[in-house]
Amino acid sequence: MRDVTRRMFVIGVALLIGPSCGGSPRPAGGEPAPAAESYTPGLGELMSLQQMRHVKLWLAGQAGNWQLADYEVDELGEGFDDIVKFHPTHKDSPVAPRDAIPRMVTQPLADVRAAIGRKDAQAFARAYDALTDACNNCHQATNFAFNRVQRPESNPYPNQAFAAARP
Repeated sequence: MRDVTRRMFVIGVALLIGPSCGGSPRPAGGEPAPAAESYTPGLGELMSLQQMRHVKLWLAGQAGNWQLADYEVDELGEGFDDIVKFHPTHKDSPVAPRDAIPRMVTQPLADVRAAIGRKDAQAFARAYDALTDACNNCHQATNFAFNRVQRPESNPYPNQAFAAARP
């Protein structure tokens, strides 16, 4: 029985270490394999994440979970940065995302951050609505007016608690 256990251990170690001992894969001609193409998320993928963050931001603010709201507004800002970085222009859009987002979204996002910092629920609601309007205005300017966002009417994340955790 000990020999079987020892053999299984040796085989397991060999399987784990073996692949790392080889060099880079080479095709039959001996040339190194070409580097894998880097992945760039599509604008739709990034915007879907923005939609999720927009919803979670509202739910956190409504629950008075200012720590979560602060996290979500930061994520939303990073998402806008990614859109500008990966999709500075887009198809037939008359206004490039690299121009529209900084001009239309920066201030409303800052106003949401400020309301969160003050833990002011009324200011948060006003700033959130202004941010939502800015998103819709940006969609209008970039020929995506058919895609309108609004305050969420329900919680699509029943597995996440939005109320602030008690210490």
